[in-house]
Amino acid sequence: MSAATTTVPGPDGAASRLGWALADSWTMTRRELAHWARQPVAVLVNLVFPVMLLLMFTYLVGGGRGVSGDPTEYLVPGMLALTMAFGLEATMLAVTQDLGKGVIDRFRSMPMVPGAVLVGRSAADMLQSVLSLAVMTGVGYAVGWRWHNGAAAALGAVGLLLLLRFAMLWVGIHLAMVAGRPEMVTAVQILVWPVGFLSNAFATPASMPGWLGAVVEWNPMSATATAVRELFGNPGGATGSWAAEHAELLAVLWPVAIIAVFFPLAVRKFARLSR
Repeated sequence: MSAATTTVPGPDGAASRLGWALADSWTMTRRELAHWARQPVAVLVNLVFPVMLLLMFTYLVGGGRGVSGDPTEYLVPGMLALTMAFGLEATMLAVTQDLGKGVIDRFRSMPMVPGAVLVGRSAADMLQSVLSLAVMTGVGYAVGWRWHNGAAAALGAVGLLLLLRFAMLWVGIHLAMVAGRPEMVTAVQILVWPVGFLSNAFATPASMPGWLGAVVEWNPMSATATAVRELFGNPGGATGSWAAEHAELLAVLWPVAIIAVFFPLAVRKFARLSR
């Protein structure tokens, strides 16, 4: 179906246009949230899978290699960062499914703000990420993880985790529109998993060969994991490198840079769909 040029109804003026944009975006967000009630198994899988990884690395594989201190307190923040990064797979799957069914083309032909579709997708994914963080935090607490620097620092850590998720969300939206089919999500997973594990989520860079440790420290996910550990007051396995000493700065700069690249790419790709 070709996208038609539409005009948002209503009186002229910036305030009116903003009101329609907010209303359309909220409609798209409610549509995404309604899928939670219709597809509870998919929501449950997205929540349970990172929990299974955390339990596996805590009790079976033995995460936290090279840490002086409680390895669980090293592992849980790393798993929180990993969960946020891997969230792009769920974003990709949802967008490619809508593309394959022609849902996005139908929305684009309706008298609504075009960007509302992307806003609704991103809002729903961020809400699910908050839920995932709450579940993972609860499980982490149950297996012995604690934070030690107070509520303000803990909220700062959560903010950095959500910033990483927001950045990866736009990567997922762009890649989904490039791929166009749900089957291509598997191909992306083949690339995403090595990048995710090529981080300090499970082991300190100091425990790795020198060249590999250097690569790991500059992984955007490693910056977030290290910064979150510092804010939570958990052991970080610091190496004294510039990346480790400035992890909180990098935990902001990396996601901002990713957003600066992939947000306009996603918006441009969305505007060109079905032309």
